[in-house]
Amino acid sequence: MFQDKNARIIKTESWGNYFLLRLAAAEIAQKSKPGQFLMIRVSPGLNPLLRRPLSIHDCSGSEVEIFFQVTGKGTELLSQKKPGDHLDVLGPCGGGFSLLPEFKDKEIFCVGGGRGLAPLYFLARELQTAGARPVVFYGGQTLSDLPLKKRLDEAGWETNFSTDDGSFGFHGLVTQLAEKELMKRKPSFLFGCGPEAMMTRLAEICQQAVLPAEFSLESIMGCGLGACWGCSRKIKKNGEIKYLRICQDGPVFPAEEIIWSGD
Repeated sequence: MFQDKNARIIKTESWGNYFLLRLAAAEIAQKSKPGQFLMIRVSPGLNPLLRRPLSIHDCSGSEVEIFFQVTGKGTELLSQKKPGDHLDVLGPCGGGFSLLPEFKDKEIFCVGGGRGLAPLYFLARELQTAGARPVVFYGGQTLSDLPLKKRLDEAGWETNFSTDDGSFGFHGLVTQLAEKELMKRKPSFLFGCGPEAMMTRLAEICQQAVLPAEFSLESIMGCGLGACWGCSRKIKKNGEIKYLRICQDGPVFPAEEIIWSGD
């Protein structure tokens, strides 16, 4: 993990309350893997005090990207940054998705809901580079919640879109779309990220289909380094339930290890 106190913003894009920032942060970029995240200080002062955890959306050369939705004061401040501004960034943090050699020539599902699509773009690109066939599912409440549609269309892999209100793509939840596709084909693995309810249902679908899966969990984080235990969650390891830290032991966990909120 590195600290770059002067990660320079070199590009910004926005779609309503969704934002994409590209940062020049060479050491962090060179070590980043899909599924890892950054801890970003959004203000030089003490308000807000804590850094904000944001998934690495993409990484190339000396540059790293983050994609986020404004959901509170921290992300609101971050959304106001401009090219040329500098950020204090820690990363890459946590463990990433499993990129297994046996994925080569296999179909791999990547399912993202809303801003949960953030870590899956980098993942799908790395899967494709490794010879796998990523199939991306991108769902939102309405078309405006699919701001990365064009980028995915241009990526060169299969993408399936869904909207809850039917304004674009499949009319329904992204979990329903993924379940529908699983009735037609048999991928080798599934990766998911999104709202808790979405991932809970997706885990049920994977269990029924006997499909191995990993999910990237979200949490409010105090330090992002594993010291404060503020992001601890019940996880089942080797048949034993333990409290593990999402920031340090995750954020990615195998589906069968996660104890969902309703369990």
